[in-house]
Amino acid sequence: MTSWNILCDFDGTISVEDVTDSLLDRFAPPAWQVLERAWRAGRIGSAECMAGQVALLDASRPELDAHLAELRIDPAFPQFVKAAVAAGCTLRVVSDGLDLAIRAVLARYRLDHLPVLANRLVQAGPRQWRLETPFADPHCRVGSGHCKCASAVREHNRHHRVLLVGDGASDFCAAGEADFVFAKHRLIEHCRQADIPHVSIVGFTDAIALLPALLAGELTTPSRALAHDATLSSP
Repeated sequence: MTSWNILCDFDGTISVEDVTDSLLDRFAPPAWQVLERAWRAGRIGSAECMAGQVALLDASRPELDAHLAELRIDPAFPQFVKAAVAAGCTLRVVSDGLDLAIRAVLARYRLDHLPVLANRLVQAGPRQWRLETPFADPHCRVGSGHCKCASAVREHNRHHRVLLVGDGASDFCAAGEADFVFAKHRLIEHCRQADIPHVSIVGFTDAIALLPALLAGELTTPSRALAHDATLSSP
C-alpha cells in the first residue's frame, strides 16, 4: 500500500455547516453579505472578503465560545481519522476559515491534536476581531487567505502523495494539485469539468469505505474512479 498525506477542508466537509458563515449570521450585520456577493462575483479575493467580514463581528470571546459549542461535525470523521492514521497516512486540516473556530469545534471531539492550517482569528478588543493570513501566497490565483494549492505543492515537494477531501470553491485550485480527490457538493462538478481524478462522496462514511481502495492503488485509474463516482452519486 502507498501512504498518503490527506488534506481535509473543514467548513462543510468536516463540519456539518459552514462555521464561518454561522458566526457572521449570528454576530455580524447584514453588510457581510455584500462582501460575500463581491467575492462570489470575482470582484475581490477571499482574503479581502473575509478580512472585511471578520472586522464586522460584534461578539465577546465567551459569546463566540458558546456559539461554537453548538456546532457539529460529520459523525464519521473521527473514525476516518483513526482509519487514516492506522494506515500510516498523515492528515492535516486545511481551511480558508478561522483557526480559533476550527480548533474549538475539533477539541469537543478530542481531535485538537490534528494540525490545522487556516486563517488566524485574533481578538482586537472586547468585542472586536481581526483576520491574519499566515498561509497566504502572493501568487494565489484567487486571492485566498489560505492558498490550499500551495499547501498541496509543499506536500508534493516532501515526496508525499496528496489526497484532498473538500466541498467548495476554496478547494478548486488545490484539487488540481492533488493526486486524488474525495469531492462533495460544488467540488464534484469542478473535478468533472477539469478532468481531475476523483470520487464523489456524501460524507466520511463513504470516505472510510473508499480509503482501503485508495491506499491499494485501485482508485488511481480513471475507469475505477469513475465507477466509484457513479456508485456513490446514485440516489
